Amino acid sequence: MAAAAPLLLLLLLLGAVAVALVGAQVISKTQEVPEHNSADIPCLAYQSSWSKPRIEWKFEKGSSLILFYFEHQLTEPYKNRVRFSETSIHFTTVTREDTGKYICEVVGSDSQIAKSEVNLIVQVPPSKPTAHVPTSATIGSRVVLRCTETDGSPPPTFRWYRDGAQMPSDPKSSPAFRNSSYTLDAATGELVFQPLSGSDTGDYRCEASNGVGVPQQSDVFRMEASEVNVGGIVAAVVVLLILVALVAFGVWFACRKGFFKRKDAGSKKVIYSQPSQRREGEFKQTSSFLV
Repeated sequence: MAAAAPLLLLLLLLGAVAVALVGAQVISKTQEVPEHNSADIPCLAYQSSWSKPRIEWKFEKGSSLILFYFEHQLTEPYKNRVRFSETSIHFTTVTREDTGKYICEVVGSDSQIAKSEVNLIVQVPPSKPTAHVPTSATIGSRVVLRCTETDGSPPPTFRWYRDGAQMPSDPKSSPAFRNSSYTLDAATGELVFQPLSGSDTGDYRCEASNGVGVPQQSDVFRMEASEVNVGGIVAAVVVLLILVALVAFGVWFACRKGFFKRKDAGSKKVIYSQPSQRREGEFKQTSSFLV
């Protein structure tokens, strides 16, 4: 019986932990607030019936996690712009940098655990987008037009216009675009022609909107769809062949004339002189050899 006491105590502790974990709850919501306005972010996990709950706030953005409210005080840089209460935190004014997830964790004295999350989206109207449009493209090729904008929150969606008319997502649904073959991604802003046709020549602009403020439009750019210049390519090939032939003829002619032959600088010359008359009995060298 004495040996069973530690085991019973362990089971009771495990049971208490299990109850605490089962009691834990996570409540999530999304809240949107215009930039430079005040904002109240509720702690949905707060339970008024819990005795002396401990409250902590964290701020999560991307891969970073920051302690927002810890050990009964706000951390830097929130001390001068945030007011804390048990049920919420109040921002005097919010900026686009405040967009992120606010996590409230509440722990009761009886090991109760509750957690809530608020995804705060600080609304920012889009700025003027930039349209990336080639000035010319070849008919039959794959051509990509892009529209980019980086300030809008939430991220904007995009529309494209050709010659002032909005391009539908399905070109076959409009008589003005039924001769085109393209796909339009409103989330990324990409307009892909595959293949490009002669009717796709025109003036293009894009528009960004996110429901905040007024939609913004890019500058207008003209794209010319043209055939491959077969005549020009053939002419360039013919000129190149003529140049190669002239160079080859010049090399052959120079070799023929011996311009590329080496002179034998190491050859030796031998000069002989005729022997002169000499008397009998005399010996004299009368010939010389010059090497």
